[in-house]
Amino acid sequence: MNSVNKTLYIPLYGKAYVSKKGLFLDDKKAEEIWEAEGFSLSGKSKSKYLAYYMGIRSAVFDEWLKIQMEGAPDAAVIHIGCGMDSRNIRVGTKNHKWYDVDFFEVIEERKRYFVETDDYQMIASDVRDCKWLSAIEKKNSAIVVMEGVSMYLSVEEIKNLVESLCSHFENIMMLVDTYTSFAAKMSKRRNPINDVGVTQVYGIDNPQAYQTGKLTFEKEHTMIPKIYIDELKGLERFIFAHLYAGSFSKKMYRLFEYKKK
Repeated sequence: MNSVNKTLYIPLYGKAYVSKKGLFLDDKKAEEIWEAEGFSLSGKSKSKYLAYYMGIRSAVFDEWLKIQMEGAPDAAVIHIGCGMDSRNIRVGTKNHKWYDVDFFEVIEERKRYFVETDDYQMIASDVRDCKWLSAIEKKNSAIVVMEGVSMYLSVEEIKNLVESLCSHFENIMMLVDTYTSFAAKMSKRRNPINDVGVTQVYGIDNPQAYQTGKLTFEKEHTMIPKIYIDELKGLERFIFAHLYAGSFSKKMYRLFEYKKK
């Protein structure tokens, strides 16, 4: 895998770690894959605090997705940059058509652990080549999640992707986490993704930067809700709350919801 693809090891480890500890989310599939593959991580990428962050971030995306799926029972669910995430198992398809999209090498790896069904399909493509949308049944609505993806795409690439989504669907609900421009600058030297060879990342400060066509910024979400911080105890909770959920954190990471309606 190339260096960007290898970044999937970091959230996979985080989800396996917190699941095994009984924190934030139940992800037996992540535990299974991590145990079987024996990936090698070192340095900051194997920090327990980063693992907590990855676990909470995934739980926040899961809960948002469940709400959107409940409100749009006929929508297609599209997980862009799925990596080895088992969100389709944690959330369940609930009779929605669910599509996981990632690079060819990643999807080939996924197929060792995930099985396609009538409701679940994996699409192998560079998400920037929007021809992959032709593999998705045209529906009125789509629910799109992009977790840990936007920082590897330029604003122009994101906007091109958004325009293609808008051409394919009448209604769109999208949740995306982003780096700030400050975080992107700092990431060249002090980011766990450097441990797997990634040095080029992107950030935005204005959520309107991704707006195009009829897709508009709806609202900002809390990246680290207090309910999850409270699952930690003592010194761990204190350190995590200040490193990943304090005012400094908001200077680094943001979580934005967009809609086309």
